Amino acid sequence: MKHFLRNKIQTLPIASGVYLMKDAKGGIIYIGKAVSIRKRVQSYFRGKTYNIKTDLLVSHIADIDFVETQSEAEALILEAALVKKHLPKYNIELKDGKSYPYIQITGDLYPLLSVVRLSKPDQKKSGIRYFGPYVDAALIREALTLIRKIFPFRSCDPLADKICLYHNIGLCDAPCVKKVLPEEYHRMMANIVRILEGEKDELYKDLKDEMERLSHVKDFEKAAKVRDQLRAIGALYSSSPNVNYFKETEQLERALGLSHRPERIECIDISTIMGNQSVGSLVSFLNGKPDKANYRRFRIKDVKGMDDFKMVAEVVRRRYGRLKREGLAYPDLIVIDGGKGQLAAAVEELGRLDVDVPVISLAKREEEVFMPGKRKPIILQKDSLALKLLQRVRDEAHRFAVSYHRLLRGKRVFKG
Repeated sequence: MKHFLRNKIQTLPIASGVYLMKDAKGGIIYIGKAVSIRKRVQSYFRGKTYNIKTDLLVSHIADIDFVETQSEAEALILEAALVKKHLPKYNIELKDGKSYPYIQITGDLYPLLSVVRLSKPDQKKSGIRYFGPYVDAALIREALTLIRKIFPFRSCDPLADKICLYHNIGLCDAPCVKKVLPEEYHRMMANIVRILEGEKDELYKDLKDEMERLSHVKDFEKAAKVRDQLRAIGALYSSSPNVNYFKETEQLERALGLSHRPERIECIDISTIMGNQSVGSLVSFLNGKPDKANYRRFRIKDVKGMDDFKMVAEVVRRRYGRLKREGLAYPDLIVIDGGKGQLAAAVEELGRLDVDVPVISLAKREEEVFMPGKRKPIILQKDSLALKLLQRVRDEAHRFAVSYHRLLRGKRVFKG
């Protein structure tokens, strides 16, 4: 095994997620999911497997990327979405004539969502959409159980003529007796499709916009329903929601004077090792849990010498400039690891981008919280849940930055 690959594998997480194997040109040649990314990838390099397909794949691996997830069910959904998007050359075991589970959505007035086994779906079949193939039928059914708690779709075939138990327990909107309009049901199914296609950020942004629109027109009942969907999507992607999360964010909302509880928090950390190599890390927390699919690493490109303020500005510019260009959702709160100077640099850059997002900084020494326009810092009680949330986010950003340095050293970027 190449020295670089051996070092890279040692940095892979032991958590669940999706791994992407690349060839020497950077092309994705295989995508897989795993309960433990590192252990699964290591298994490919334990000598010849005597499987021609696998041995050929391994001989072409030049790099490995990954997306860490908080549950195996999420990894399954993400794997299928990425395979469909990239069509990797060596994902041939999903095309070898065997029967695999697919999710099928019919073209009915109230579409039916079900799991079917097919060797190859007829994509031209009128009105029917297929998602997959998936390797694990039990796991995809588990994922759909979670999705159904957020968007209650019908499962009866044919459509029933009376309300059943699923409506009574909140898992179906009872299209059988027209308790939901067809257009509302289709919007819900479109949201499910976005989850299956890995578009959770776009879905999150649209639902958040819809919640704000409903609140503006004072339709508070529907706004509350959308709010609950947003929270549940966060729980789906974090597997087990933090029981203290809502208390933490309520405290943070009050302490910072925010307009609403921050469901997505992003934190930026600048780190320099050996005085000559600076990197920026950005971590994203959704509903109090790390959302590692939205972690980002930045090699500082535009700043020469040691200037933390300009480095913060560069990361802010690159991260939120891109979100703006691509029309993706902004976080509810940005946290900068640092003091007044770092905060001022971030605020100035957000102003240049015309991006309106609350931003604060958290200084390590006394754990002081600085806010734009306020001369004195906010001092949160040491045992407050709000401070513990900020510390958790900040510490994760620092850990992620340090892991990036280790990766760069593995690539021999540092010399001497």
